[in-house]
Amino acid sequence: MKNILIFLSVSSFLFFGCKSQKKNQQKPKLVVGIVIDQMRYDYLTRFSDRYGNDGFKKLLKHGFFLENAHYNYIPTYTAVGHTSIYTGTTPDNHGIISNNWYDKFLKKSIYCVDDTNFKTIGNNGITGQKSPFRMQTTTVTDQLHLAQNMKGKTIGVAIKDRSAILPAGHTANAAYWFDGKKNGQWVSSSFYMEKLPSWVDNFNNSEIVNNYLKTPWNTLYNIETYTNSIVDENIFEGKFKGETTSTFPHDIPNLKAENGNFDIIKAIPAGNSFTADFAKATIINEDLGKGVYTDFLAVSFSSTDYIGHQYGPMSVEMEDTYLRLDKDIEEMMSYLEKNFEKNEVLIFLTADHGAVNVPQYLIDNNLPAGYFSLSAFKKELNTFLIEKYSSDSIIANVSNYQIFLNHDYIQKNKLNVEAIEKEIARFGLTQNGVAKAVSATALKSAVFTERIIANAQRGFHQVRSGDVLFVLESGWIPAGYTTGTTHGSPYSYDTHVPLLWYGAGVKKGSSNRLVVIPDIAATVAAILKIQMPSACTGVPIPKMIK
Repeated sequence: MKNILIFLSVSSFLFFGCKSQKKNQQKPKLVVGIVIDQMRYDYLTRFSDRYGNDGFKKLLKHGFFLENAHYNYIPTYTAVGHTSIYTGTTPDNHGIISNNWYDKFLKKSIYCVDDTNFKTIGNNGITGQKSPFRMQTTTVTDQLHLAQNMKGKTIGVAIKDRSAILPAGHTANAAYWFDGKKNGQWVSSSFYMEKLPSWVDNFNNSEIVNNYLKTPWNTLYNIETYTNSIVDENIFEGKFKGETTSTFPHDIPNLKAENGNFDIIKAIPAGNSFTADFAKATIINEDLGKGVYTDFLAVSFSSTDYIGHQYGPMSVEMEDTYLRLDKDIEEMMSYLEKNFEKNEVLIFLTADHGAVNVPQYLIDNNLPAGYFSLSAFKKELNTFLIEKYSSDSIIANVSNYQIFLNHDYIQKNKLNVEAIEKEIARFGLTQNGVAKAVSATALKSAVFTERIIANAQRGFHQVRSGDVLFVLESGWIPAGYTTGTTHGSPYSYDTHVPLLWYGAGVKKGSSNRLVVIPDIAATVAAILKIQMPSACTGVPIPKMIK
């Protein structure tokens, strides 16, 4: 009898203990993935003394901070970054090798989400002829839908179409992006729906976007306090059309007509606030997180990228943009915490890439940098190949630091592809600004471990990529940028981004161990207890999971 009582006691403890543990480990009702376009890691630290306590700092202090998160491929572009975050893998697997790339089968340049099989939902334009069909693997958002028998909702929101479509996945209920110019409205694609929900129509018919464009863009605080930036009057920044100087204030109401009408909101901090408004409206009107199943909102803040390209990382404009974005994040966090328990919402925040300092600024401060003339490179390469092969038909396309050979011509004339690749790679290394060059044959036949070439290999898709890839030296960008900056390289300024976690299933703390961006999807899948995306190469981040 005593043994039976002991058995019952232990059984009861195990039963109720497991029940309690199961309750504590319940899946979140809502996942909110936040991607900030072109947010360098150092924007968290450089402006930290000016952030409030309830935006970025709340995520830092009460969530889990991965201090050493990097992209592990090139090119570090918007479409590639968003896809890698959500598929948990790199371009060699998911197939999104750039924003635009040369399709060697169609023999033309294509855009990552263009799809003429579908029409715009919201107006009669072409901005909604989009779908995720070029993404070749599943996303963690797809896997969540599969795990729940297509129940629950997944919605993508961003000013940029690619930043809304690719994270939301193939099975999304909706993706919305902003159609500016004369329309000034959020639109979608017939891939997702036959018409916009009434709440989106109501949002579009409101005065929200007009209200944001009624006032000049001035600094949030006294401009003299912006000591984390270089002086406002400098030669490194671009201007809006119609401006004679790049300094504050920027007269948005009077600049609007010359700068794409409603498109101008993309290039000012109000674009982020406008996105946050629409994201919040999505949560409310779609009842996200209020059902039996887990919902997923993938939201991307795109205006940071437009502003970064125009003004560069050291500008007062960039500092002001992040101080304002901090308030947008605070507002989103406040809404979520008022309407959900902490263990009901999982939040992660990261970026799709960073950016290099304006090369001319680096040059003026005796740092390695430069401007690479692609047109001059192409001309010299063509001259080289004419001398070598007595033909100007060897090359089909040069783009994205890749050289695509004309395989039809090469095969017809019985030339050796591998030999041509090697000759072009050797030629590339003689050009000022080129750090590395590697052939497709080498990328297919060897496994590289050196960081930069390994990143090139993970960005190389055997079907879609070119025949020779080259990498510019640190600090170098295309010559078309006389002011402002860009991104795309394998260097830390482009690969090192913030990664913050908060809410359901997340411990409080930080780690400086190296994690790669594909680990995000694997970690979300682990917390949700679902299958990882189909080609996932990332691994769950163990220290931060409860």
